[in-house]
Amino acid sequence: LKRRALLLSVGSTLSTLGQVGCPNHGGIVEMMHGESIYNIIPPKPVVMDKPPMYRSTFQPTQPATASTFHTLSSTHPIVSNVAGGLGDKPVPDKSHRTMGKVNGLNTNHPEQYLKSCKMKVETLSEVKKSHPEALQPSAVKKKTRPGIPKKEEAPVMNLVTSKNFVVANAVETILAAPKKVSQGAKDYLKKEDYGKVPKYLQHIKTDIEAEYYYIQQLQEQHEDANRQQVRGLDEEERRSLIDGLKGKWEQVNTEYQATTHLTKLDTIGKIKRKEKYEAELSQIEKDIEKLNRKNILVDGTV
Repeated sequence: LKRRALLLSVGSTLSTLGQVGCPNHGGIVEMMHGESIYNIIPPKPVVMDKPPMYRSTFQPTQPATASTFHTLSSTHPIVSNVAGGLGDKPVPDKSHRTMGKVNGLNTNHPEQYLKSCKMKVETLSEVKKSHPEALQPSAVKKKTRPGIPKKEEAPVMNLVTSKNFVVANAVETILAAPKKVSQGAKDYLKKEDYGKVPKYLQHIKTDIEAEYYYIQQLQEQHEDANRQQVRGLDEEERRSLIDGLKGKWEQVNTEYQATTHLTKLDTIGKIKRKEKYEAELSQIEKDIEKLNRKNILVDGTV
């Protein structure tokens, strides 16, 4: 009894170590796990759900938007497919277009060699012996010319007539009755559209009138734009401009009169100064003369 109790206590201890997993008794734990009933039934394999394959909504052959790879050595702009709506390359590939392929590329593919004919073709003599009906035409073409006359069918010769065909033809023409006009002849004067303008001419006239109207509208718009840019000069503004020019003229004339006592212009500075004063006085006088006119218009864009 004592021996059985000792064995039961050892067995319970080993089973406890197998469940808990003692690191100091790895061999015993492994033995207990290898003999466990739970290892008889293999676990169910976990199947991972495979996501669907990604497919882009764009075509794989569609060129990139605003790309510079498609315009090499061509007359196209620097950037191609700016809008992104092209379905294929804007410039096709130019492989061996001018000088041909590289030496060695003109050979056939190794799998596309010349093979012998597996089916035997019958000769003409064999076809005549086996099935001659295959040589007969399916439809015989009709003859458009008469056959060649035989040797026995000689034409009639040495026939002479005393009839004067010129006089006979003239007499027949004189005595012939006039031809009757058929009652079903079409009278072109009684057509529905006789004397009316054709429809295509009316369409052309309509197009020309529409074009004239469009040109007239453009001219009116141009005149309105110019009319808005040009304005009349007020009387007060005109007077003020004249008074300002007169004051400027008095100032320049005073400076000019101060140099009139110089009778000898021996330097370039004196000559240039005198020419400048004379040009300014002349220009101011011309401006005053223009402002004294009636109906002065001013350009607003300047």
